[in-house]
Amino acid sequence: MSNQQDINQTEQSNIKKESFLTKILEVLSGSFAPIIGLLAGAGLLKALVAVLSMVGWLSSESGTYIVLSAAGGAVFYFLPVFLGISIANKIGANGYVGGVIGASLLTPEIVGLVDGGVESINFLGMPVLLADYSSTVFPIFIAMLVYAGLEKVLKKVIYKEVQMFINPMIALLVMVPLTLLIFGPFGTLLGEGLGFIINFLSAKSGILAGAVLGSAWTFLTIAGLHWTVIPLAIANLATGPDPIIAMAAPAPFAQVGIAIAVFLKTKDKDLKALAASGIVPGGLAGTTEAINYGIILRYRRTMIYVIIAGAIGGAINGGLGVRMIEFVLPSLLSIPAFSPLGSHLIGIGTAFLLGLILTYALGFEGKNQKKADNYSHLVVGVKPETIGSPLQGKVLQLSEVEDQLFATETVGKGIAIEPEVGKVISPVNGTITSLFPTGHAIGITTNAGAELLIFIGVNTIKLEGKYFKTHVQQGDQIKQGDLLIEFDIEEIQKAGYKTTTPIVITNSEEYLDVQTSRVKTVKQNDDLIKLRTL
Repeated sequence: MSNQQDINQTEQSNIKKESFLTKILEVLSGSFAPIIGLLAGAGLLKALVAVLSMVGWLSSESGTYIVLSAAGGAVFYFLPVFLGISIANKIGANGYVGGVIGASLLTPEIVGLVDGGVESINFLGMPVLLADYSSTVFPIFIAMLVYAGLEKVLKKVIYKEVQMFINPMIALLVMVPLTLLIFGPFGTLLGEGLGFIINFLSAKSGILAGAVLGSAWTFLTIAGLHWTVIPLAIANLATGPDPIIAMAAPAPFAQVGIAIAVFLKTKDKDLKALAASGIVPGGLAGTTEAINYGIILRYRRTMIYVIIAGAIGGAINGGLGVRMIEFVLPSLLSIPAFSPLGSHLIGIGTAFLLGLILTYALGFEGKNQKKADNYSHLVVGVKPETIGSPLQGKVLQLSEVEDQLFATETVGKGIAIEPEVGKVISPVNGTITSLFPTGHAIGITTNAGAELLIFIGVNTIKLEGKYFKTHVQQGDQIKQGDLLIEFDIEEIQKAGYKTTTPIVITNSEEYLDVQTSRVKTVKQNDDLIKLRTL
């Protein structure tokens, strides 16, 4: 069992009442989070190449065009490989095996048959329907859910001494045929079906569909639910242009318009600086978290403006049939990825101007806004605070941790410590919300709302609690300085495990900024992580 499984078991125990659908959506959105930046960057590159070719600056037959097209298109073509890795990691299975299962759909043997017009082959007498699985989402997603269950079974029945090579062999032997026989065709039909429904609704009433999506997109983003919509858009792109992101695109421009109006209108230096900090990343990259959490949630009147502007802009894009032709996040730089270009400019321009004009003309502050500002942190549910160090030792960046779940900040933002003393103290006042039976990890919710995870070692769950001693129980109220866990560094290292300890904020997305210490060593209670809200 790996660290990934360990973390996911804790998450599941904290959300027992969560529905099956909610869990599926969480896995889907969490699997895209590590690669969404890569997808957006590659999409921008593809859009740039398309523009250069369209204006005649770059010939589609030139070597430069071929190289740049390969750079921009590789992540989309091999999307099943990347998703195989990220989904498997998310649900606690072997990410490399997941990647190979995804790659099996795209091997030259399979692709060559598809390109040659072969519709099916036989596997042990059973027909295998062939299809182009490049850029697909749902086939590998279904396959990984089944693989996770198989992996758990294998770890229970296979001797530990041979699991390293026997488990991958059996997994590939079982999963690759099943994926080609069942999951691939079914997932393809599922994706095509969802795409058909979306396109049908868009065709029947693009204005209504665009208005609904454009008005809701801001709040889907704030709630983090947009991650569950993006995979549908990518699945659409596997078979043609996508209308989803096109109808949602005006919303970020409305948000930027609101931020510019606040910047021009306010006399508050801090608010002006906050608005300015959101305009550039929002306009150029579509990253509008500072605007959403710092302005729209804080000044509730702007919620009405962003709904109106997003709805009208979305209705225009939907009514005029705007489509996204390459995956991008809506921004100024990604405008060429939408078609028809003129219609898209009308939609996003209208949303931007409405957000700007409504905010500037009607204002954004309520009568009791000054009083509300004193409690603005309550809107996002957390308060700014400084987290002390629970350990004494050498400070490391998360990227240096030999566990990709932490190194890629999938669990959350934070820092790591190479401990010199085997004692973990509470760095905060709060509540023990999770405590692993093996004693190697503990979750704390601070009184200010931060969700803190302290994870001692790499794969130390395999020690089954040996060399760890806990001094608290789940549900205990704790104070800063209380002893939480003791562990024997020397014995753990003799057993072949590292004691590198990530300390992460698992609800990092609720903060405007998570700043980590840049010192080389720390003592217990030294400032380690600063959390900033509004």
